[in-house]
Amino acid sequence: MNMLLQRRFLIAAFAGAVSASAAFAQTPGFNQTIPEQILTPDKVETRLGTLNFVDGVPTVETTRIVYDNLDFLRGVETFLNFVPAASLEAVRLSNITLGAKKSNQAVIFDQLLDSNTLLLTGNTDTVYLFAFLDLETDGPTVVEVPQGSGPGTVDDAFFRFVIDMGSPGPDRGKGGKYLIVPPDYKGELPKDVKDGGDYFVARSPSYVNLVVLRGFLVDGKPDAASKMFREGLKVYPLAKKAKPPAMEFFNGSTVAYNTIHANTFEFYKEIDHVIQKEPIDFIDPELRGLAASIGLRKGLPFAPDARMTAILTDAVAVANATSRAIAFRNRDPKSPIYPDSQWRTGFIGGDYQWLDGDSQSGRNLDARTNFFYLATVNTPAMAAKIVGKGSQYALNGADASGNPLDGAKNYKLTIPANPPAKDFWSVVVYDPQTRSELQTSQPFPSKNNKRDKLIANADGSVDLYFGPKAPKGKEANWTQTVSAKGWFVLLRLYGPLEPWFDKSWRPGEFEEVK
Repeated sequence: MNMLLQRRFLIAAFAGAVSASAAFAQTPGFNQTIPEQILTPDKVETRLGTLNFVDGVPTVETTRIVYDNLDFLRGVETFLNFVPAASLEAVRLSNITLGAKKSNQAVIFDQLLDSNTLLLTGNTDTVYLFAFLDLETDGPTVVEVPQGSGPGTVDDAFFRFVIDMGSPGPDRGKGGKYLIVPPDYKGELPKDVKDGGDYFVARSPSYVNLVVLRGFLVDGKPDAASKMFREGLKVYPLAKKAKPPAMEFFNGSTVAYNTIHANTFEFYKEIDHVIQKEPIDFIDPELRGLAASIGLRKGLPFAPDARMTAILTDAVAVANATSRAIAFRNRDPKSPIYPDSQWRTGFIGGDYQWLDGDSQSGRNLDARTNFFYLATVNTPAMAAKIVGKGSQYALNGADASGNPLDGAKNYKLTIPANPPAKDFWSVVVYDPQTRSELQTSQPFPSKNNKRDKLIANADGSVDLYFGPKAPKGKEANWTQTVSAKGWFVLLRLYGPLEPWFDKSWRPGEFEEVK
C-alpha cells in the first residue's frame, strides 16, 4: 500500500472511531443511536408528582403511585360508562319500594308526577306508567298496550332502546300486543304482525326491561289516561296467555321516593346488582373488562379492600363532578341548538345511540353521559325528526349572558306565537342537585299550554315568569323558584312540527327582570 493510500485509510478509521464514540456518548449502553422519544428518563415530572425510574424500570414507590392512579382512572370510567345501567336499576328498585315487584305490577302517576318524587327530569304533563319485565323468570312476556296510548318505550337494563309503543310505535296509537323475548330464548315464537301474526315481536339483550308509557291529558286532566291504562294495560308471560294474572297498580303521585342512582361509593354496588342479574354478554367484553378491573365480576362478590374502597370513593367523587360539568357546562360545539343561545339539546349529534349520526367517530361518550346524567328513557322518537309524533326537548340553565339561573332573581322567558307542537308544549323547572322537579310551594313547577290558563300577549306570544315571588298581574304565568337554589328548565314539544326542526321558530332567552 503506498503512502497516500495508508494516510487515507488512517483518516477514515479515525473518523469512524470518533463517530462511534459520539454515538455512545449520546445513548450509553447502546450500539446504535436510540431515538430519544422511546426512552424514559430517570425522573419525570407529572400531575402525579415526580415519577422515578432505574434504567426504565419504575421504582417501588412510582409503581404504587401509577397503579393507584390506574385503579382511580378505571373507577372514574366505570362511573361515566355505567350511569345508564345504574339509573335504570335505581328506577327498578324504587318500583319495588312501592310494591311493584312483578311484571304484572306497575307504578302509575294517576294525578301526574309532582315534585315529591325524585325522578330525572320527569314531566308534569303526561300520566306516566312504569312496569318492569323479568324475562329470566317469566320468559317471553306480552305487553298489551291500550288504544290511545301516547309515546311509550321499552328499554333494556343498560337503558338501550328495544322497541317503541303507542303513538310512535308500530301500533301507531291503535293499541296492540307486544312480545318481548329474552336474549337466550331458543323456543318457538308466535308470528310477528308484519308476517301475519298477532304480536309486535322484539328481542332484548337483557333480562330486566323497563316499560314506560305516557298518557295525554284530556281537557287538562289526567283522569282519562289513568283510566285507559288501569283498564287496558296487561302484562303477562306468554306461557300464561290463556289465564294471565290480574294487573296491580300502585299510585306514585304525591309520594316521596327516590328513583335516582347514587353519586357515592354506593353507585358501584348498584352496578354490581345489574352485572350479577344479567347474562354475561349483555354488555361487550371491553365494557365488561372495565367493570372487572375494579372488582365488578359476574359470579363473584364485589368486595374491595380498604385501599380499593378509598380509591373508588375518590373516583366516584371526581366522576360525579365530571358528569356535572358535562351536564351543566357542556363544551361540545354541537350542544347548542341555536347560535348565540343557551338552549341545548339532550341528544348531542342528533342520535339516540350517540353515534353522531354517521358512526364515523364512534360513540360520543360525553354525549351519552350528558343525557343519562340528566334524563331517563331512550328512544329514537325523542331524537329523530318525526313530524307530528314523538317529542322534542331543549334544556336551558343560564340567562342570555351565560350566567347560571339564580333562584333569588326574577326572569322572563318569551314563548313566541304559534309554538310548533301538535299535542302540547310545556316548560318544567328542575333542581340541579337532584335533576328532578324543583320543590317549592307549587307541587307542579311548570307551565303547560293545555293545562294552564296562560295570559297571552297581543301577538300570540306568551311571557313566562320565574322568581321567588309572582309579578303582580302575572300570577298565571309565574313559576316559583327558591332563593337559596339554582335551577334549570326543559322545554318540551309533544307532536313537534316542521318549524321546530327547520328552526324557523325558536324560544326566547332568559332575561333578568330587575
